Amino acid sequence: MTVNVKLTPGDIVRSRRGRDEGELAIVIALVEERFALVADGDKRRFDRPKRKNVLHLEPLGTRSEEVANSLRETGRVTNAKIRHAIGQIEQRLAQAEMQEHDSAASISRVTTDS
Repeated sequence: MTVNVKLTPGDIVRSRRGRDEGELAIVIALVEERFALVADGDKRRFDRPKRKNVLHLEPLGTRSEEVANSLRETGRVTNAKIRHAIGQIEQRLAQAEMQEHDSAASISRVTTDS
């Protein structure tokens, strides 16, 4: 798998491999070209980020500007900010999933009624 993924600090990603598979995290820094340091503010805190192969990360297409600005300005970010950013994304993903489920249910009702 040779997907060319361009990650930047502040990007929100989902782990695709490893013990933390399926969990959300934020890119804290890039190490070389192939690895990213990620943290979730809880199990993986800012001061001990997880080093992950970028091929094992799925970018969600969203970015936490608050975290990115903090990293750019001070080089640090609080674990609370990381948790808050991930919590917001989790809520959005849950809402999108609910809407998708509701629309699929209404479509199946229409097709069974016909």
